[in-house]
Amino acid sequence: MTDDAITPEQIAVITAFVDIEAPPPEGQPTAHILFGTNQVQPVDIAAERYHRGLAPLIICTGGVNRHNGIVEGRTFHRLLLDRGVPDGVIRYEDRSINTWQNVELALPFLREALTAGLAITAVCKWYHRRAIHALKALVPDIGGLYAITWEPRYAGKPVTRGDWPSIPDGRRRVLREWEEVPRRVAEGSFKDANLADGAWH
Repeated sequence: MTDDAITPEQIAVITAFVDIEAPPPEGQPTAHILFGTNQVQPVDIAAERYHRGLAPLIICTGGVNRHNGIVEGRTFHRLLLDRGVPDGVIRYEDRSINTWQNVELALPFLREALTAGLAITAVCKWYHRRAIHALKALVPDIGGLYAITWEPRYAGKPVTRGDWPSIPDGRRRVLREWEEVPRRVAEGSFKDANLADGAWH
């Protein structure tokens, strides 16, 4: 899809498709999986929820970030400790290089959460729909899946649900989700997922 081909109607459809926001019910503790990034918002979300008793297990993911060289999973771990989250609450992997591997290398921790009777909450960019499909594909018994999202910043500009078409880095990433997720569902490498009753099934 070329930039010129996107009409306001298409923008609305694309935004609705990629927007994965589906927070857990008020007061329900869940395990939180933080998808790798070099931005700090996932840590702030998870730490704040831990201190409210809503994140008894926090799973950090991410290997070496290609933009600034940090090891994302380890950095998340350190930043959570800095925010008063006990080490015993945190699990992390530090080798993944993409969303699929974020989930794949965190599978032992996701299994730990499910065995403990905790639902899973993905903490990721608001348009990161592939995260939901990767979780459904790699953890088929995950059940209803929640998502708490945040707005990333690229070149100093927040990529919001309203502004993404005018921000080149945001536009490229949103359109990638819109185009790639349905293709991968159709070919079978992603499992389909739909939002119903406040959770992804």
